[in-house]
Amino acid sequence: MTEEQSRRERELIASVPTKLWVGGEQVDAENGATFEVRDPSTGEVLTSVADASPADAARALDAAVAAQKGWAATPARERGEILRAVFESISAHADDIALLMTLEMGKALAESKAEVKYGGEFFRWFSEEAVRIAGRYTPAPAGNGRILVTKQPVGPVLAITPWNFPLAMGTRKIGPALAAGCTILVKPASETPLTMLYLAKLIQDAGLPTGVLSVLPTSKSSAVTGPLLEDPRLRKLTFTGSTEVGRMLVEKSSANLLRTSMELGGNAPFVVFDDADLDAAVEGAMLAKMRNGGEACTAANRFHVQNSVREEFVAKVTEKMKDMTLGRGSDPDTKLGPLINSDQRDTVAELVDDAASKGATVALGGSVPDGPGWFYPATVITDVPGDARILAEEVFGPVLAVQGFETEDDGIAAANDTEFGLASYIYTESLDRALRVAEAVETGMVGVNRGVISDAAAPFGGIKASGFGREGGSEGIEEYLETKYIALP
Repeated sequence: MTEEQSRRERELIASVPTKLWVGGEQVDAENGATFEVRDPSTGEVLTSVADASPADAARALDAAVAAQKGWAATPARERGEILRAVFESISAHADDIALLMTLEMGKALAESKAEVKYGGEFFRWFSEEAVRIAGRYTPAPAGNGRILVTKQPVGPVLAITPWNFPLAMGTRKIGPALAAGCTILVKPASETPLTMLYLAKLIQDAGLPTGVLSVLPTSKSSAVTGPLLEDPRLRKLTFTGSTEVGRMLVEKSSANLLRTSMELGGNAPFVVFDDADLDAAVEGAMLAKMRNGGEACTAANRFHVQNSVREEFVAKVTEKMKDMTLGRGSDPDTKLGPLINSDQRDTVAELVDDAASKGATVALGGSVPDGPGWFYPATVITDVPGDARILAEEVFGPVLAVQGFETEDDGIAAANDTEFGLASYIYTESLDRALRVAEAVETGMVGVNRGVISDAAAPFGGIKASGFGREGGSEGIEEYLETKYIALP
């Protein structure tokens, strides 16, 4: 790293808000506590941020409740214009946001730049959806009155976001909440709070009224969110994270019957049939597996390849994986950055070692490199046996695990052999097969001859143990709206 790069990074970190964002301003944690944010490529401390307490969360909810009525009454066009201004601001600050995400999350800078573009789109999309909240007016079928249906904001929202997409996982919750007329509290992951604090400042500068948005970084997540879930003034919980934590949050939210949307774990199958364009399938595999370094809930986790083309597919994809240069995310030559922390790196290594111990072949990578940082190389394992943990558990890392199958029915059965149901990928040149298999796989989203499926204009979400509710698309704003029926004479 050059001295100029180092200086720019230091200046960027120094410019980021590091206090709590409550009621439209930066405030210290009540008890003055802070926690450290580390660079995954070195393990070194980037900075310290305020560590929210339950009292701080209550203060933020007080502000949200006080602002809720006024924000809900704000004309939809005005809400939309604020969201549009945030989109423009994100675009204007794209380079700084991308570098900030790379510093605190570790991903390659190209990945961060792609996330800025993707994340910003939720503000542009929902700035347009804000003015399209519709109801209906019809005569009662019995002829004895009229039916008026209208939509109203749910009320104050708690959003809990993960570390893997520090910007986008927040924007696709904040965007529809604000568009619908809801106030919102955001609890970002403790590993990556800086991007959300930076975004809060941009949103405030765009004209958002005081109290509508608060950001509560904390190292004590359950201690802070628990009392909020018990407060009857909170009306909505939206969470992106593991299925294990999601189940606990749903249980806790049930006491007050909160509206909930849960985007939980994934175990995406990538199914390659014998009639697929293998070169296209390999390109798609690299996108589906290596986007965000494999740390994505939509990342392809299990590669089921029809046996007649399996060896050719493995040879081609292994050559592509060899090009994934490992290094610090801000290095222009880096294609694969570090994992988020040592625990995640150890989990990835355990899953690869487990598969190898049960008979899988490690065709590429498969060992932790020496040196600082939480790195794991691009890895390909083949001939994965059915009892390998990596087929049942989300690897969340740069590991491509291949298992063969014989018939179409076998491929579908293998794809569905999981409790999860977020995303799946299919490669075939047959339209009939594509539709047949897409209808048969048990996931909320299906990519046909595509390795990337996320789009702000499309509904994102899963079924089974991958959760419920949708983010993005015209469906996304419905998660923040209540339906009211008014009976008229």
